[in-house]
Amino acid sequence: MTERDAVLAANLEFYRAFTASDYRAMETLWARVAPVLCIHPGWPPLLGREAVMQSWRDLLANPEPTHIMCHDDQAFLYGDFATVICEEELANVHLVATNLFVKESGAWRMVHHQAGPILAGSYEGQPHRPH
Repeated sequence: MTERDAVLAANLEFYRAFTASDYRAMETLWARVAPVLCIHPGWPPLLGREAVMQSWRDLLANPEPTHIMCHDDQAFLYGDFATVICEEELANVHLVATNLFVKESGAWRMVHHQAGPILAGSYEGQPHRPH
């Protein structure tokens, strides 16, 4: 397995844990040494492992599990740091996500997740408006 494959596998494990409401797997996936951050859609930034893991504990405790699919995932490696961009599909909502990973103790661990809506008409590889 290449490093790129390992990063993509870690990314898919994130979505598997999310869909399965598997807090234990989610908790294992996030870094323990490197600082972690998370921005859930519509939320303010969460800083630090304690706040991030509490958000996942709360989200995954919802009696209605979130059915989320990840597709078009692409990994970009920079040594022991990797970025994955992908699309998330939830019911009728399409989001774009950035997931960042670092290599900790020989395994790829998540350090950041951010997702936000894809605006209608902005797809086809063209940004909705320039930055």
